[in-house]
Amino acid sequence: MSTPKFTLPESHVQVKCDVDLSQTELNSFPAFKTWLSTLQTSLSRQSDASHPFHEDPYHLRQIEIQAVDRFGGGRLGFVKMKAEVSNGSGEKLPGSVFLRGGSVSMLEKGKMALLTVQARIPAGSLTFTEIPAGMLDDSGTFAGGAAKEIEEETGLKVKQDELVDMTALAAEISATSSGDEPLQKAMYPSAGGSDEFIPIFLCEKRMPREEIEKLQGKLTGLREHGEKITLKVVPLEDLWKEGLRDSKTLAAWALYRGLKDAGRI
Repeated sequence: MSTPKFTLPESHVQVKCDVDLSQTELNSFPAFKTWLSTLQTSLSRQSDASHPFHEDPYHLRQIEIQAVDRFGGGRLGFVKMKAEVSNGSGEKLPGSVFLRGGSVSMLEKGKMALLTVQARIPAGSLTFTEIPAGMLDDSGTFAGGAAKEIEEETGLKVKQDELVDMTALAAEISATSSGDEPLQKAMYPSAGGSDEFIPIFLCEKRMPREEIEKLQGKLTGLREHGEKITLKVVPLEDLWKEGLRDSKTLAAWALYRGLKDAGRI
């Protein structure tokens, strides 16, 4: 049986698909659209004579869809694919991609920081400690998604305008006159293998001591989504030690310290 093939509109890139995934589904998958647009924009920058690949530019030649994972109701969740990116000399760039789209993370700060402890099977752990986070869908805003995740994972209700986008603030400071690549204003926890990007927000709430004490050890999470979360309250200065195995927690700590030193928060 031959492998189904189709060509992406406008880009003329050929797609090989060994799984049950239609061209329409792939073209409308938000994670794929964001990834393809970002890559094509980056490749177009090679036309600048100052670009290190200008003399022998790389091109996206082909995409091979290797596996898909669906959420409830058959909604497309994750896509494992291989992108062939090569130059005229035949040199190829690593192109294995786990496509999952964006997530959001929140650092809930005061004198204390609020963490979640939950099972993370890919890491082989039933008690992984991290800041609250969750996947985005294709509706709403990053801040709206962050507020939603805070409520789902911690039970605390937060308004969007109470959140500070630390990654966006840092991106403003680091932008150069020549312009950065048009990547998301977010951190990429595993850029060597996944498209996932995570904007990191800061949330500061004043709470009575007795309410803070009630959060310690509280069981939360959406059970229908397989979430069994225990809350953990720690001193802010200990955040980097408590979340040392989690990239987004360490990124939140670094962004907070850097922005505070720069007088932006």
